[in-house]
Amino acid sequence: MPRDNGGEFINRTLLAWCNANRITFTRSRPYKKNDNCFVEQKNFKCVREYSGYARLDTPSEREALARVYRSLCPLLNYFLPTIKLITKTRVGSKVRKVYDKPMSPYQRLLLSADFPDTVKAELTRRYQRYNPVTLQQEVHQAVEALAELNRQKTLIRQQPLAAAALEDF
Repeated sequence: MPRDNGGEFINRTLLAWCNANRITFTRSRPYKKNDNCFVEQKNFKCVREYSGYARLDTPSEREALARVYRSLCPLLNYFLPTIKLITKTRVGSKVRKVYDKPMSPYQRLLLSADFPDTVKAELTRRYQRYNPVTLQQEVHQAVEALAELNRQKTLIRQQPLAAAALEDF
């Protein structure tokens, strides 16, 4: 399974940008060496499940992927609920986990005291603009368009191979 947070994605440009913006570049949080599995889980749910594992390396694929995210991000953040682990206690060999009720990230933010009312009002204004059914339809159409671009690219790249194979006969 491909990984999206390995050393191959760290280059001089990224490192220089992080240093210039005083961002300490690390691969996980301090004292949380098991973060990677949670990152990979989110990558699957939010990225791979929609865009797949194909290499998207053309400008048209980049634009198609941007169309996917244009509808997917509001759908995930405003309408799709997630559960959040509240406590985890060990009783002998068993671990008892207690989860919060399912809520979307938008709903969790509205309940948080860490954000000013102006931010919450702006998010509520945006929320009212969206229709989850329309967003879901747009995501499906954009994903299908992305898949079609990738199929076309694969066919174009295979044509020279097929022609070379026929020349042998």
